[in-house]
Amino acid sequence: MDERRRKRRDFFQNIAIVLLALSAAFLIAQTQLYSLGVNAGSSYFQYLSGSTSQAPDGAQTPLTSLSAPVRLAVTGVYGGRYGSVTLTTTDEDFEPVGGLLREALRSVQSFSVCEDAAFLEALKGTSVYCDFLEPLPLPVVAGLMGASIDSGLSVRRLVVSAHEGGEATLYLWCEGDVCRRGTSAVSAEELESVVSGYELNGAYFALDNGEPDSAGTDPCSLFPPELPELPVFSSSAVLPDSGALLSALGFYPRTNSRYTESGGVEVITDGDRTLRLNPDGSIRYRSGGDPALTIAAAGEEPTVTEAVMGTAALLNSLLSGQTSEAGLYLTGVRQTERTMILSFGWQSGGVPIRFDRGGSAAEVTLSGCAVSVLTLRFRQYADTGEMSLLLPLRQAMAIAVRQAGAELSIGYVDGGVSASARWLAD
Repeated sequence: MDERRRKRRDFFQNIAIVLLALSAAFLIAQTQLYSLGVNAGSSYFQYLSGSTSQAPDGAQTPLTSLSAPVRLAVTGVYGGRYGSVTLTTTDEDFEPVGGLLREALRSVQSFSVCEDAAFLEALKGTSVYCDFLEPLPLPVVAGLMGASIDSGLSVRRLVVSAHEGGEATLYLWCEGDVCRRGTSAVSAEELESVVSGYELNGAYFALDNGEPDSAGTDPCSLFPPELPELPVFSSSAVLPDSGALLSALGFYPRTNSRYTESGGVEVITDGDRTLRLNPDGSIRYRSGGDPALTIAAAGEEPTVTEAVMGTAALLNSLLSGQTSEAGLYLTGVRQTERTMILSFGWQSGGVPIRFDRGGSAAEVTLSGCAVSVLTLRFRQYADTGEMSLLLPLRQAMAIAVRQAGAELSIGYVDGGVSASARWLAD
């Protein structure tokens, strides 16, 4: 009996020793994880940002995975036109035009400045037209279509138009309303082949004077033959689980270095890094110089393409797990001597979503490869089953012309609890 008790006692003692050893190992691992939190976060985002090498000629660039809203117009040989104001670069309907623009961008050796009139005249002949809503770096625009080019230009609108010599000319409407053009290796036959693949639907530009009141608006305002049916979205601000959010930003998820201000703002600190979680569903991250959060780059300074890919991956990781009818898209890149600032907006089905009080959905400031400032408005959009009520086009034009030269377009406006589509005059 005593021998049996002794064996039982030894058995339980061994179990206790194993449990204590496992507990000690767990505590050591937790300590190491906390100590390595900065580096772990950095490596995570370097992985997310994807390949940083330049794509060889003929290869697809990583930017093709991003979805950007685009207004598309295709003009036929006899002047008929197909147009869409609810399209993204990843939609099937964009693919033929994207391929044509990819080849045109790759083949143009140089651009020369031209008059605005030349750009507008190109829209009247056999052509394809793309409007990316905001001026974007040309390498990014090209990358969205699979081309890898080096350029310091920022461009919003592109046109490929047939030329009398049998070659197609590429026109760019650049930042500052400066137009440029260059001769491409795309033939008129290739252009016509792409154009013939679209069923012309009667869309028109303001410059066509298709409506008596359209002359007072921006000539590149594109009007569909029928107003699109766009749903009304409910809009809510829901922050993700704080532990997941902190982990994604390289903070220790169980940190006690946190407090709540009188206005309800929760503040988490880690050295010179601060994260503020606001009651309105927005966050603000700031680093005083600690490179805890970085994007991957081949060199010390990221290219604009690397910056876009890295910040988009970072923002999408913060949104992981949330369901919404809208996604982020790049709205602008600003560069200074020391920083690069990237802005993003929300869009649904190629239709931009604006806030009634203005501002971006997200903004990321890079100091080299390090994220020094990040702001993000968490928004979840859900279809309510109701449809947006748009003013008839003629009434919208009559209002828009009061602002001389305004561009008339369709977009969502988020009022806080809902977002409905309406006419916008910029």
